[in-house]
Amino acid sequence: MIKLIGTGVWVLAITLAAVYFSLTMASAPKVDTEAAAREAAMEFVTGYTTTVPVLGKDGVNGYLLTKLAYKANKELAAKQVVPLPQMITDELYTLLVGNKMIDVTSTGNFDLDAFRGVVKEGLNRRFGAEVIAEVYVEQIDFITTASIEDPAPKKGVTLLKGDVPEVKPAEKSGGH
Repeated sequence: MIKLIGTGVWVLAITLAAVYFSLTMASAPKVDTEAAAREAAMEFVTGYTTTVPVLGKDGVNGYLLTKLAYKANKELAAKQVVPLPQMITDELYTLLVGNKMIDVTSTGNFDLDAFRGVVKEGLNRRFGAEVIAEVYVEQIDFITTASIEDPAPKKGVTLLKGDVPEVKPAEKSGGH
């Protein structure tokens, strides 16, 4: 009988210790109010799909299609005279065409993080403040002018080859 009571007290003590330990370890995480305030001051801005011509020695070599999204400061973005998406599109043309940031002939050397950094830096320089916090890439495509002028033939299955007999229309019946 004493063994049974001792076992019950032992199980009770272990259970209480486990509950106490789990409650003390499961305290609410510390909230960084400064980081939460910074995040609340941000808004997500989706940019337009931008088609930039890639110029070469012989003229236009192709087109670079980009679609970027941004995390921007709400207050600073609201102070801008020109709407944010239009200003961003204009700055992208300046960066991609004027500075020739991307060399499509050597695609293996493309550094996506550097591209994001240059776009963010260029946009914030244009705004005159830290409006853009992050740049997200939704799409980057390159289409050559050769693929536009001479598209790949459509692949299909030939259902019938050779001469096709002409089918005569059925004669109209007289009121049956």
